[in-house]
Amino acid sequence: MRRVYTGLRGRLVIAFTVIAVTASALVAGIGYELVKNRVIERAEEVAVADVRETLEGTRVPIGALWPGDGPPTDLEISALQMSLRAQSRAVVVLYEDYLYPDGDFGIADVPADLRARAAGRMVTKRQEMRGGMWLVIGTPVWRVEPIHIAQPTGMSVFVFVPLAEEEQLLGGMRRPLATAGAIMLAIALAVALFSAQRVLLPVRRLGSAARALGAGHLDTRLPVRGQDELAELTATFNDTAAALERSVSELRALEAMSRRFVADVSHELRTPLTAMTAVTDMLSEEAERLPREPATAVRLVLREIERLRTLVEQLIEASRFDSGTAVLNLETVSVADAVHDCLEIRGWSEQVEVEVPAGLSFSVDPPRFDVILANLVGNALRHGEPPVVVTARATAHGLEVKVRDHGGGIPPADLPHVFNRFYKAGRRGDGSGLGLSIARSNAQLHGGTISVRPQRPGTLFTVWLPSAQTSARAPARTPARTPGQAPA
Repeated sequence: MRRVYTGLRGRLVIAFTVIAVTASALVAGIGYELVKNRVIERAEEVAVADVRETLEGTRVPIGALWPGDGPPTDLEISALQMSLRAQSRAVVVLYEDYLYPDGDFGIADVPADLRARAAGRMVTKRQEMRGGMWLVIGTPVWRVEPIHIAQPTGMSVFVFVPLAEEEQLLGGMRRPLATAGAIMLAIALAVALFSAQRVLLPVRRLGSAARALGAGHLDTRLPVRGQDELAELTATFNDTAAALERSVSELRALEAMSRRFVADVSHELRTPLTAMTAVTDMLSEEAERLPREPATAVRLVLREIERLRTLVEQLIEASRFDSGTAVLNLETVSVADAVHDCLEIRGWSEQVEVEVPAGLSFSVDPPRFDVILANLVGNALRHGEPPVVVTARATAHGLEVKVRDHGGGIPPADLPHVFNRFYKAGRRGDGSGLGLSIARSNAQLHGGTISVRPQRPGTLFTVWLPSAQTSARAPARTPARTPGQAPA
């Protein structure tokens, strides 16, 4: 049985799930990135504006504290750091070659590119450090002359603004986004299952109808709903089933007519054959007193009458199997006695070796078992070479009977067809080509089989018949003709 994941239902569910997961990931990822960028940009704008406003507010006092070329004092630098330090910020001041760190923040924490660009204008950069995200703002400090002209002081200020609150805000957004994604995934799975159910229901109905059609219910039809592709497929199936039903009905009618014709002809031939057979003994005795050529002609007629009688009986028997009227009457018999009786009646006792245990008993239909043995042994005597050996033994589940000759064997190309009706291996022999087919039909009526296998030398036919218990569990049925096999 195929795994569910490889079926159409599994593929639909997987496709819906992949699409839903991809869509959820894209929507959540894009939304998260947009919000993240907006939150970080907003925090950056606020921090830059605050630093700019603070520096502009302290520009005049600082300019007044160190007029001319006098350097700023440590007190002035500390005042500048205090004015910029707020909300856990850190401020590092660089004046010419003098560094004024803030706690454990120093000039090594300032990115090199930011330090180079901060000499002439205010620049910013986000930097991962100390287990979190920080915004680094670098800007030069200007002083204002009395004529309101800004002059560089040679001082650079680097402000470290923590983004912990923004990260916490973004972290709080991840859980709702993950929850929304899970909800969307569950909805997608539900929609996928529902859609697969709706899509596959007509497909399953078509499959069930096809199996019913294959089982012989040729009147199977499906209701056509809608106008989509599945409805068109259902309509095509109904048309095909109707055409098939018509064709099979015509074939069955022709086959029934053929069987009835063969059965009727066979039964009609019985009447003249009975009259002809009644005088065969008298003709046989008269042939001994006739001249050689008339005697030969009489013997030829007698032989052909016997062949015709055998052919008619075989056709009648075949018609019984085709019409299903063949019945099985089981009796427990001695297999050895049944084999010896079959050979003795036909005068084959001296030509066949029998290897059957004396105490072997089995439940068979005696006349049909006799037909099986007679056909196999007669076939071996006519087309094989001595010795012809018949063996039988009991198996774990039934009876096994083997008939072997030591002749040239059946050509390999003919082996698959020897049980077909009217088939003659190598186009040889004077038989009708029905004997092996009838023998197999009788074995199958018992619930058993007949197989053929080449030997070195000769050919081996093996009959297997099930025990009464096995046969009761699995009633035997006569199979239909194989394709290409001639009708009875």
